[in-house]
Amino acid sequence: MGEQTYGISTRMLQYVADEVKSAHDLGIQIAIVVGGGNIFRGMAAASQGMDRASADYLGMLATVMNSLALQDALEKIGIQTRVLSAISMHQMAEPYIRRRAVRHLEKGRVVIFAAGTGNPYFTTDTAAVLRAEEIHADVLMKATKVDGVYDSDPLINKSAIFIKEISYMQVLEKRLNVMDSTAISLAMDNNLAMIVFDLKTAGNVKRIVCGEKIGTRIFESEK
Repeated sequence: MGEQTYGISTRMLQYVADEVKSAHDLGIQIAIVVGGGNIFRGMAAASQGMDRASADYLGMLATVMNSLALQDALEKIGIQTRVLSAISMHQMAEPYIRRRAVRHLEKGRVVIFAAGTGNPYFTTDTAAVLRAEEIHADVLMKATKVDGVYDSDPLINKSAIFIKEISYMQVLEKRLNVMDSTAISLAMDNNLAMIVFDLKTAGNVKRIVCGEKIGTRIFESEK
């Protein structure tokens, strides 16, 4: 939603598309999991009395809207994309099939995974880890509003301490608000490397795939 309080910002879409293109032009295979919080947050609605499963399904539909918008932005700058949805909606997106996703990546297409895992009670974070594992991703890059992981919320606590590297177990023990515990546990159990970085710093996506130490690295076991 960019600087807006709600909805989809065309300016932000263009910015994200350009960031993706900068890495794609290097020959990097890229798959993207998009959230839907700019349109609807299932957890927030559930906390206000809506049935959790119904709220989560609405949240999944919001991710499909964002995915289609991002696909449009990418294709406008010449990047072939495919949206694969965990909820069947054949008129708008292909159904999620793991082998199909891998084939698209091999053909140089950017793959956008929509509708989370297709199940309520699972967050977009968990969907990102799950899809990364399924396609055997080298690294999961979590794009955020801050430049990495802190010992507390830097947007609230100006004295928050930046953490350059941390293990998944430490994230769980310290209850750091990086991802929900299900996503963190799944990544830890499968030795998935993760980098948390600031999306709003132009060029960060390209810098990371080129090996620069940007953001916070979360690794599979304590050193």
